Amino acid sequence: MGQNQVLHFLCFWGQLAVVIGEALCSRAPQFKPSVDRTEVWGALSTSVELNCTALMVYNKSEFDCEANLRWRKDGQPLTNLSAVTQNTSQWLTADGQKIVSSILTVNLKNQADFGLYSCEIWNSTVSFSLQSTTFPSHTGAVVASVIMLIALVLIAFIYSKCHLSFKLWYKNKYGDYEINDGKMYDAYISYVNSENDRKFVNFILKPHLENKCGHKLLLNDTNILPGAEPSAELVMDSSRCRRLIVVLSQSYLEQEWCTTNFRQGLFHLLEISRKPIFIIFQSQQKHVSLDVIQQLREHQARITTLVWRAHSMTPSSGFWKELALAMPRRVVFHAKTAGDPQTLLQDDKDPMLTLQPDYLDCRPDPDPAGDLGLRLPIYKTLPSKAPVLRAAPDPTAEAKAPEIDVSDLGSRSYAARTDFYCLVTEDDI
Repeated sequence: MGQNQVLHFLCFWGQLAVVIGEALCSRAPQFKPSVDRTEVWGALSTSVELNCTALMVYNKSEFDCEANLRWRKDGQPLTNLSAVTQNTSQWLTADGQKIVSSILTVNLKNQADFGLYSCEIWNSTVSFSLQSTTFPSHTGAVVASVIMLIALVLIAFIYSKCHLSFKLWYKNKYGDYEINDGKMYDAYISYVNSENDRKFVNFILKPHLENKCGHKLLLNDTNILPGAEPSAELVMDSSRCRRLIVVLSQSYLEQEWCTTNFRQGLFHLLEISRKPIFIIFQSQQKHVSLDVIQQLREHQARITTLVWRAHSMTPSSGFWKELALAMPRRVVFHAKTAGDPQTLLQDDKDPMLTLQPDYLDCRPDPDPAGDLGLRLPIYKTLPSKAPVLRAAPDPTAEAKAPEIDVSDLGSRSYAARTDFYCLVTEDDI
């Protein structure tokens, strides 16, 4: 046998042994239990055992096919060996099969110890999904959500009850004054001279706005739009008033301009007045025509519609708060000063508007029964520092007769006499 033949023979048997070995080693082991993935639950500060048991076909001639069992975590070899303990054992059964068992003890110290553990033998793998039984507590979030919900409901309830008071407080605190605009009145009230409307205006609306709110009103019980056109009186009076209040009662709606062309009349009112105020009685709402209601709704952004209800009589009702929001801001003076309020806001120091200025002598008459014509000067004279020589007596003046007849001065009454700048004193105010 030549050398070449020997080499070919050895290569043939080597290839045959490799093929036979691959066939034997490629037999997949049977894992117990026969599942590909097992879920295991554990808690922190505890330990969990992962049992990987495989049944393999054993052959004494398979020296190259020894069972090599390996553990991996998340597809990577185990690196933190201090957190795990591996105990591997194998034995033969009576029917000539080989059992390989490996118990991996995992000490759960932190969240990184949880994950996917896999047991590999040859090309077969079985997985263990190690999950935490300690779920995040949602008690705090639930309690916070409930508290927030209660707070929102409470805020919505308080706003629904007190939003008018909040708006009124903000307006009285930071709102703009409507002064120095040439207006003489705060509101022009138009109503019909019927019994109910007259009582409402003169005994309810007018006393509240004038006495409680301090507004100056101008009343008119005539037809402000005769022939659906603004009257000259309405044009003149509206130019002197900051607001227009219309008591839109059933009697008011019986006027000609309301029954024939309310739309055109409403346009005229919007032209001559800034956001007019319409007051409707709740008891008479069902008698208001649909056309009037539709026109008021279409112009809701440019007008203010108030409804007088049964409980609106109380001063703290929503009707008066809404009316106060629609009216100009009230001017309140905290200091007891005299003069025109509008000029005082401009720091006007006009002596005619100031009570008892320094350079005027506004003392009362010291002798009202009669003072023989002697009177203190109105203007005070500044004291002179230089000495003043007394004038020499005029001999002709002594012999000259007085030009004023003083024979009846004792019977005269000077109680009503006063100077020009002291017509009004502090006591009179």
